[in-house]
Amino acid sequence: MGAYRQKAVSQLGTVGSGNHYVDLMRDEQGFVWIGVHFGSRGLGHTSATRYLKAAGGKDGMNVPPAVIDEDSEIGRRYIAAMQLAGRYSYAGREWVIERVRKIIGGEVTDMVHNHHNYAWRENHGGRDLWVVRKGATPAFPGQRGFIGGSMGDDAVIVEGVDSEEAKTSLYSTVHGAGRLFGRKEAKRRFTRTEMDAWLKSRGVTLIGADLDESPMAYRRLPEVLAEHAGSVKVRHTLRPFAVAMAGENEFDPFKD
Repeated sequence: MGAYRQKAVSQLGTVGSGNHYVDLMRDEQGFVWIGVHFGSRGLGHTSATRYLKAAGGKDGMNVPPAVIDEDSEIGRRYIAAMQLAGRYSYAGREWVIERVRKIIGGEVTDMVHNHHNYAWRENHGGRDLWVVRKGATPAFPGQRGFIGGSMGDDAVIVEGVDSEEAKTSLYSTVHGAGRLFGRKEAKRRFTRTEMDAWLKSRGVTLIGADLDESPMAYRRLPEVLAEHAGSVKVRHTLRPFAVAMAGENEFDPFKD
């Protein structure tokens, strides 16, 4: 990982492009929450790609998985790299939160962190398992999580509950609302005028972003949460009033 040190230094606190964001939101009591969504940036992507190739795997979505022994040298190295990337993503998000806090003022009184697209070593039903949550995040009983909507929709703080439904899903839940349309389809289907009107009707100030992240391209989060009512409960509803995302002509040289 030493070869990636300079990349990690230069990217610490950068949010990236795509669906990554910094939001300002208010809860039911008027408290302001800083919501951020981004991960380990180029550090995690580069190291994962390196070990995928070393294991003989191919890059892409519809390719066979690369299987390695967790106790082999490459297995141990990969797990260590993944865990380091996870800690790095936490550090980056906290850096951004502190930067925003200094701008808007106030003190941090609460914080909720979650991974997604990560692998955890867990025991379920008496079995030790590696649980890979792609597009999902842990929601064990009592564990809180942050689930974002689109740039024009409410987000929520949820808490996992103990139920058969939760147990069946290995105590997992969604990490976002999910898309109705892909990025290219969203750009074909919607206009900037429609997107701006949607945001204006909800009192959201937007900096950056493009039509591929339009609220109309996403599912409505309450409908998604209704399907998971048996495994999580909503603790706070967060209404956005300011959203910052990479703009249409902004280039992100790092993959997230």
